[in-house]
Amino acid sequence: MGRGRAKAKQTKVARELKYNSPNMDLDRLKADLGVSGSTTRDTTEDDDPYADDEYDYSAYLDEDDEDG
Repeated sequence: MGRGRAKAKQTKVARELKYNSPNMDLDRLKADLGVSGSTTRDTTEDDDPYADDEYDYSAYLDEDDEDG
């Protein structure tokens, strides 16, 4: 037994989190995480999922065969 107080406290904390939005200092969070000032993400060629195509389509291309 003896779980009544612990459960009541957990319920109280859960209710506070659910109904009261905490004040968030986003600048301090950025500093804690070590994020630079820029929020935009630079895209590189490494981000392209199709840049490294593992299939070789050259076998399907026949440059010698011309229509006409």
